[in-house]
Amino acid sequence: MALVDVSRLPQHVAIIMDGNGRWAQARGKPRTAGHERGADAVRATMRAARRLGIPALTLYAFSEQNWDRPQAEVNALVDLLCECLVSERNELVDNEIRLSAIGRLHKLPQHARSRLRTLTSETESYQGMTLNLALSYGGREELIDAARALATKARDGEVDPNEIDEAAVAALLPSMEVGPVDLLIRTGGEQRISNFLLWGSAYAELYFTDELWPDFSANSLYCAIEAYQGRQRRFGLVPDAQQRPASGESPSKLERAI
Repeated sequence: MALVDVSRLPQHVAIIMDGNGRWAQARGKPRTAGHERGADAVRATMRAARRLGIPALTLYAFSEQNWDRPQAEVNALVDLLCECLVSERNELVDNEIRLSAIGRLHKLPQHARSRLRTLTSETESYQGMTLNLALSYGGREELIDAARALATKARDGEVDPNEIDEAAVAALLPSMEVGPVDLLIRTGGEQRISNFLLWGSAYAELYFTDELWPDFSANSLYCAIEAYQGRQRRFGLVPDAQQRPASGESPSKLERAI
């Protein structure tokens, strides 16, 4: 069982939920069965993050490139999203979890946008944790949209191009509303970030696991956080011995995640 130091939690955890299709195929089931089982992993992970006190959790639910998958699978993913927006409502409300969404949401079917809008509006005042769904999302696409917005502002005289800085760009990135990513997890054995949160993950700690997403559990999250806490985050600066995790740290600061 992983040991998690609750005084040094990542403030923003992002997850690439990979492996649903392979999980299903390995069991002789259609890919959609993997997505359905993956929804259970979402629930378990959300609960574990909320229990630990992690402020923000971003899940890569549907990429901009996923629209090119077979139409039947796309339809099944959208239907599953709509079902979850209904079935998980009480979970979010009871635990005061704020739901938000990023991506080119206008590309979602109208009925999906309507349900998403209803639940994000209903939970917008909650401060327990933010569950951020990346839907029809791409990191490059998000940066392109921000560049277009800045170009328009410059054309209209609202901003001096010479004064555009990191803060100006970040202010136009919806993914940055919950802050930069501290820990980025990818399941399924692949070791790439696949166009996910490119700006916000600039200094993220990356954690890759062979575990397929439907098998991801609360303890899987704790293991990822334990690995994160064993690293030294320098942000390009000179290492500081004072920031290194102390060997044999006081047990009072460590909590066995259960």
